[in-house]
Amino acid sequence: MKTQRRINAPEPYEIRVAGHLSENWAARFEGLSMRHEPEGETVLSGSLDQAALHGVLVRIRDLGLNLISVNRVEATEPKRLPRIKEK
Repeated sequence: MKTQRRINAPEPYEIRVAGHLSENWAARFEGLSMRHEPEGETVLSGSLDQAALHGVLVRIRDLGLNLISVNRVEATEPKRLPRIKEK
């Protein structure tokens, strides 16, 4: 079931930049996870509202990184555990 999105609510994003950034870069993107892809890209991911997203994009520009893509991703549904029947 698709829920209606709230205006300016944080949403999950994946931001791809060229090259494998070292762990030293992680502090510049606090709150985002960072992973390296085999194609030589770094993926920054996390939940961002619009202001924070624009802030990250400005930081990428200011650091001279090559932006490849920005994608909003669907939040994964939390796994539901089976109910335990009480005795």
